[in-house]
Amino acid sequence: MFDIFIDTHFAGAHHLRDYPGDCEKPHGHNWKVKVTARATELDRCGMAIDFKVLKKIVKEVIDKLDHNDLNTLPYFQDKNPSSEHIARFIFDEVSALLTNKNHSLRTVTVLETDTQGLTYYGNQDHGGELR
Repeated sequence: MFDIFIDTHFAGAHHLRDYPGDCEKPHGHNWKVKVTARATELDRCGMAIDFKVLKKIVKEVIDKLDHNDLNTLPYFQDKNPSSEHIARFIFDEVSALLTNKNHSLRTVTVLETDTQGLTYYGNQDHGGELR
């Protein structure tokens, strides 16, 4: 198996409803994002997934978040735009766009700063393996 990743970023504003502190106030971040896909086989060119293809898919999803007030987006109407929910949003959206049966999304890592972040592994019902 091969794990292929790309790093990207986006800027956005948000606030955490009912948070007991400063994060309840509107503020912004320059989030860093790492998206890792898994492939079971190589294509005829010897690649697991073309970086260009993965970057295009991820860009399509990141563009929905970039330079927006995340609280106003439909996905975050009933949930806080925390890094956890942002990672899940990116994971679900990218997964839906990865249509090759030899590829699956492995992880999405979201960093609010250079020193803090999290990794989302998606649905663990499949043990992190290809569906």
